[in-house]
Amino acid sequence: VQLQASGGGLVQPGGSLRLSCAASGFTLDRPAIGWFREAPGKEREAVACLSTNNDIWYYPDFVKGRFTISRQPSKDTVHLQMNDLKPEDTGFYYCAARTGRIGSTKNDFPYWGQGTQVTVSS
Repeated sequence: VQLQASGGGLVQPGGSLRLSCAASGFTLDRPAIGWFREAPGKEREAVACLSTNNDIWYYPDFVKGRFTISRQPSKDTVHLQMNDLKPEDTGFYYCAARTGRIGSTKNDFPYWGQGTQVTVSS
């Protein structure tokens, strides 16, 4: 199983970024995917999760209305569209996968990608 995250970078407050997570090696069911972030001195926290059937989404309150998770139909690629970014969104963003229907905490996901840095600063 491999997860490859991409799309991070430096953006000004109010700007947008789209992260992508390419998943491979899942031979049976399509995996549930979660995006997590980790800032210095803080716990890794979920920012968006998507179920195996693309019918259940999880967003914590602090990103609702700003972040959207979606799966590209023809590929095992999941995107995280982040709009109206704030300095507190700065962190290292990871995508994670699991074979169960959906998860919402880091302990729900056994497979992790290498992460990508997102910095929101003027």
